[in-house]
Amino acid sequence: MWIVGFLLVLGPLVTLHELGHYLVGRWFGVKADAFSIGFGKELTGWTDRRGTRWRIAAIPLGGYVQFQGDMNPASIPDAEAIAQASSEEREHSFHCKPLWQRALIVFAGPATNILITVAIFASFNLAYGKLEANNSVARFAEVSAARDAGMKVGDRIIAIDGIETTDFSDIGPQVLMYPGKTIQIRFERDGKSQTLPVTIGESMETDQFGNQSRVGRLGVYSGEPTIVPVGAVESVTLAFDQSWGLVKMMVTGIGQILTGDRSVRELGGPLKIAKYSGEQLSLGPEAFVSFAALISINLAFINLLPIPALDGGHLAFYAAEAVRRKPVGPNSMEWAFRTGVALVLMLMVVVTVNDLVSLPIFGG
Repeated sequence: MWIVGFLLVLGPLVTLHELGHYLVGRWFGVKADAFSIGFGKELTGWTDRRGTRWRIAAIPLGGYVQFQGDMNPASIPDAEAIAQASSEEREHSFHCKPLWQRALIVFAGPATNILITVAIFASFNLAYGKLEANNSVARFAEVSAARDAGMKVGDRIIAIDGIETTDFSDIGPQVLMYPGKTIQIRFERDGKSQTLPVTIGESMETDQFGNQSRVGRLGVYSGEPTIVPVGAVESVTLAFDQSWGLVKMMVTGIGQILTGDRSVRELGGPLKIAKYSGEQLSLGPEAFVSFAALISINLAFINLLPIPALDGGHLAFYAAEAVRRKPVGPNSMEWAFRTGVALVLMLMVVVTVNDLVSLPIFGG
């Protein structure tokens, strides 16, 4: 199930990501020399009438589109080949296109992953509606940081650290990622507004597959939620809000790892994705598609990080080019890409070690 789930999640998402690059490149008249799903040795492939080699490679951990004028799959410009190219070849070369076109071609990959996530969430919203729950405390958990701090049943939470909460679902994003943090909760009791400091409780929670996660809990429950149908437009706007919420959680998590508030062991890589993919696949199509949406927004987020060799690194170079009004020098770009590749490989080693340690066969 791990292997099947992994291939069903990553294969289509990587293909659609690269297809975003490819289609926008074609739109601007750029020739693609190769479209590869996976890295390394080619397992199978074919060449279309435009001269693009479509290939499936041995290592299914990503993919790439190599455009005309690229020195390698990382899209480093081949200065010598570009200088010797004919006018027709330059017309179809990626690196000879205007800056804004190159930027759009690069951004198209992550943008496709974002649209996939939004489309999945919007479909769920349209099919099932949205949950609404009053932000009044209906009862407390057995262990409750809010009750210990002095809150009572019936208190209506109206703001956390100055951020308004109009629905019970607004409370989670201010709490889940911040175990141990002291927050200021403003609530209404008997028609009067009060503010109370509450230290968010820390909980190590285990799902049915044995996966553990460290989360923050106030220990409060809402009343019975209601399901409210939504229309097509609201389903999309709600999907964008849900996607943005996931991005904010990812940024918060990375920030906490960098500051030491969370352990680097919480990072996961391909093996953990494979494990979770198989687990979600076993729960049925809805859980699996929802997990695919989460991985899709993760792919977009990671690719947009300003690290050379990733899409975000290319966009950073284009931003520098826009400011300097000339491209970054080839030597500087090559060293930056080497550094970026080294960072990505180091990160892959770290997350793979984390994955191996956490797997059941190693006692994790």
